[in-house]
Amino acid sequence: MNTTAPSERSHTGMIAYRERFTDLSTMIDWCLKYGKNLVSKNDSIDLTTRAGKIMVTIIGGIAEIEAANTSTRVASLWDYTKTQSDWLVGKPAYGYETAEDEGGRVVLVISKSAYRALHWCRKAATRAQPASARRMAKVLVRSKLCGPGLTTSTLIRRLRNPALMGYRVEEDKNGGVRRSKIVLGSDAKPIRVADAIFTEDEFNSLRQALDQRRRDQPPRNPEGATKFLGVLICHDCGTNMRVKKTTYNGRAYTYLRCNECKSGGQGAPNPDGIYRRLVDDVLKVLGDEPVMTREYRQGADARKEQKRLEESVSYYMTGLEPGGRFTKTRFTKEQAEKTLDDLIKQLDAMDPDSTKDRWVAVHNGKSFRARWEEGGMEAMAADLHRIGVKCKIKRTRVEGVRAPRIHMKLLIPRDVRNRLILKEDDFADAF
Repeated sequence: MNTTAPSERSHTGMIAYRERFTDLSTMIDWCLKYGKNLVSKNDSIDLTTRAGKIMVTIIGGIAEIEAANTSTRVASLWDYTKTQSDWLVGKPAYGYETAEDEGGRVVLVISKSAYRALHWCRKAATRAQPASARRMAKVLVRSKLCGPGLTTSTLIRRLRNPALMGYRVEEDKNGGVRRSKIVLGSDAKPIRVADAIFTEDEFNSLRQALDQRRRDQPPRNPEGATKFLGVLICHDCGTNMRVKKTTYNGRAYTYLRCNECKSGGQGAPNPDGIYRRLVDDVLKVLGDEPVMTREYRQGADARKEQKRLEESVSYYMTGLEPGGRFTKTRFTKEQAEKTLDDLIKQLDAMDPDSTKDRWVAVHNGKSFRARWEEGGMEAMAADLHRIGVKCKIKRTRVEGVRAPRIHMKLLIPRDVRNRLILKEDDFADAF
């Protein structure tokens, strides 16, 4: 594999070309499904012509092959890069940045500002009175060695990354905790991809210092710590309520707090109880609403039936005119008039919108109560966020009581029924 920068750019161009090719194939499939025509200004694509249909067949076949092979290519590329000492692709670990050497190869070099920040943190963590990670993060932000978005957890993750010794690493997912581990080469030794920021002794002493001040955290919930994120908002500042965990005298406490109020406002204890109250309120208001799915309906059949009825009406009206074929006997005239009345009633009963290509809402036989009972809180949270339902949490201090009184107000949009409709998207599924 060529590891020069120009080859990386050409590889990116090939991926972009395949994506555009797949996009075109998806658009063609949609047009064929719903009887639409697609005409290209610069290419020989016209779904109404023989040449256009042949071109569509070729494009669809190539796109299907490329879609099947893309995942294999990407996986193979990443598996290959993990075994190489050259930097081929990916985002460097904090402390390093990419550059080109004299031969035009992409290499990793040490970032000067990150080097200063990391070595200062090591000295602060290993001195007689070590600084906390929170203190270190504040100093780094204030000195502008790191951006204002630096958090304590991010800083600790950076300091614990063995990539700082110049080795190739990969993510180690263990119990929801994000860690990095060293990748071994075919000789069972670590693969070096850059100069070391820390020697092995320096890195181990830093890790031991961090271990001494570490607080065991519960495993990360892959679905997120806060349920109904984006739905539960603070009554006072309007920001999202998030779960915060604190420890006092050896006991763990969980609260819902906002972002803008001072110290998170009056913490709302017992998040699970608030979730249950929200679920009950939502089920009372929206639980019996039918689940409607938006479908694309074509009016071709209705237009065909309308044309048949109009032609039949015209046929019988002509036959009932003086001297017409149905006026020869009383019996044939009465039968023709009866048939004409039936045809006119059928024509009047037709919905004019049914003759148009349109989107319609179709009931799938379930209520939202049943949908949420099957999908749980996650399904309800996703639907509430989708339709814009909010729940304001107001916290009122009670004298002599540590926990505040919680007031919940459910905010339902006026057009909630239209928003509840599930709008399936052929293009979203494809992309």
